Amino acid sequence: MASAIVLGATGIIGRELVRELAAHPSQWKSVHALSRSKKEDFGSPSVQQHHIDLLNSAQDMAKDLSAIRDLDAVEHVFFCAWLQKSTEKENADVNGAMLQNFLDALEITGAVSKLKRIVLVTGCKQYGVHLGQAKNPMIESDPWLRDESKWPPNFYYRQQDILRAFCGEGSKHPEISWTVTYPNDVIGFASGNFMNLASDIGIYAAVSKELGRDLEFPGSETFYTKFDCFTSSKLHAQFCVWAVQEPKTANQGFNVFNGDVQSWQDLWPRVAQRFGMKVKADQFASPAPKDLANLVQLTEKAPQPVTLLAKECGLEGAKSVPPSHLEQRISLVKWAKTEEVKQAWNRLAEREGLQKDALEKATWAFTDFILGRNYDVVGSMSKAREAGWTGYLDTWKSLSDTFGELEAARIIPKTH
Repeated sequence: MASAIVLGATGIIGRELVRELAAHPSQWKSVHALSRSKKEDFGSPSVQQHHIDLLNSAQDMAKDLSAIRDLDAVEHVFFCAWLQKSTEKENADVNGAMLQNFLDALEITGAVSKLKRIVLVTGCKQYGVHLGQAKNPMIESDPWLRDESKWPPNFYYRQQDILRAFCGEGSKHPEISWTVTYPNDVIGFASGNFMNLASDIGIYAAVSKELGRDLEFPGSETFYTKFDCFTSSKLHAQFCVWAVQEPKTANQGFNVFNGDVQSWQDLWPRVAQRFGMKVKADQFASPAPKDLANLVQLTEKAPQPVTLLAKECGLEGAKSVPPSHLEQRISLVKWAKTEEVKQAWNRLAEREGLQKDALEKATWAFTDFILGRNYDVVGSMSKAREAGWTGYLDTWKSLSDTFGELEAARIIPKTH
């Protein structure tokens, strides 16, 4: 039986990985859940929680790792941790250092002796989706946006460079292989997570209902009918556990999406129905409220990622690729600060026994970005399928199930 380490074990991705590993005790002898806070009850004797601060030096991390009794038996590491900083340069510096120092700590402790695979979780920033329209569908062989005279540093690139120098073919430890995952718009539950789309939508719907209003889409009218691909944190966990046991996934990066392609014109009415509401029929007919609307031009900061392949794809000067921007009819960042919303939430939280700080802890800027784009975000799962992966999960089911978890945690009111 194998043992594993999960870094970022209480986050939206790491939490489900720990649970997936613990669900198979006949295959996984021990699961070491590492995070800065031991706040999660995983309910399994095979899970051992440990403190680690990835901002520390390699030497200090080595001391933390030494508390793991069977450290020399660990065969697989899942690195799911990251830290959001204010600039992309800071993101690259800090997150790169976190990974490098952890890998150095593995060497200091001698834990590399039995390691077989390291999985690094990244995301579709790989393709530059945070900068504007990328080529659709996004495939793993698409070129990286390396030219920093055009695009800002990408911390995923730095992390992957560090990982490839540490393990895999032609590396420091060629006997250890690696796998990188690229999920997108993750759906899942984790308390206090930096990027939690489901909780934001759930709180927005609950407050709108409390105010006696129909459910109005707060994002871009354009994106409402565009296409997006999502990743269930549960399905992603299943992929990672499968991947470390599959030789074909060694030293490769993979898109990990649910397997369907969705749009909010389909999802939004389902959200409304689940909360006992209806979509505002003419939600795009009237001008957006000036005090809540927001518009940000992305192409003022950097060229759209698709331009890297425009010549090859025959898209130079094409009118079908308009400038990318973010547009919110109702900026949730602004909306959540209004007295009307705060008072409605306080009433709701008091009456239903909800976590009162959920409104202020919500990741409104992240959800503004997700819902405000004016471009499709579609990725291919062909590479994973060719490697033998058959996993699939309906996106609406994953979102609805997550609402159920949020209800159970008293973050949003029960509707079912």
